[in-house]
Amino acid sequence: MVYIAPSILSADFGHLARDVSDVDSGGCDWIHVDVMDGRYVPNITIGPLVVEALRRVTKKPLDVHLMIVEPERWVDAFIDAGADGVTVHQEACVHLQRTIMAIKGRGKRAGVSLNPGTTEETLRYVAADVDLVLVMSVNPGFGGQKFLASQLEKVRRIRALLDAAGNTGAVIEIDGGITTDNAAAVCEAGVDALVAGSSVFGKPDRAAAIAALRAAADSGVARRGR
Repeated sequence: MVYIAPSILSADFGHLARDVSDVDSGGCDWIHVDVMDGRYVPNITIGPLVVEALRRVTKKPLDVHLMIVEPERWVDAFIDAGADGVTVHQEACVHLQRTIMAIKGRGKRAGVSLNPGTTEETLRYVAADVDLVLVMSVNPGFGGQKFLASQLEKVRRIRALLDAAGNTGAVIEIDGGITTDNAAAVCEAGVDALVAGSSVFGKPDRAAAIAALRAAADSGVARRGR
């Protein structure tokens, strides 16, 4: 199964509860929450209070992606607000393994994200510990960017790295420019979860958009190993 995780970065923040309820009822699996601080990335978005508000309007897992400096300082706050999974950036964590274990110690899914220019080798010594690896297929900070096809090979190498560490159940997620045009290719490469912003929230029929992404993803999964 491939998880479809619409990113609220592309939602209408004036009607956020309505938009999240729309994709929830439309068949998404997770709600992806991009947290930006204006320092690690050149944009500012939301904090724990918005996650707390989202928790009241959906029972779907809240997939919180911390694009912030010193993410370890905010892990507990976002989990207390209702996050089901917390993903931090390898590039922002001085003590990455400690942060992963802190998230797992709270009983939540621990993820690590890599920017397009970061090699998967930086995950080698935490590959057995992570629950999720998020591959950025755009440079983080803003929605609506073009997909970087160079990340497909990185996905394949990450899958091999996780498998070699005995972590075959870890999820590979991808975020950035995901549409029905590339969903099959990324899932064939080994992706298990698709973050989709404008390709879901930018469509008048969100349920149809989610269904189309899922169909494309499933076709890619069917081609794995052929």
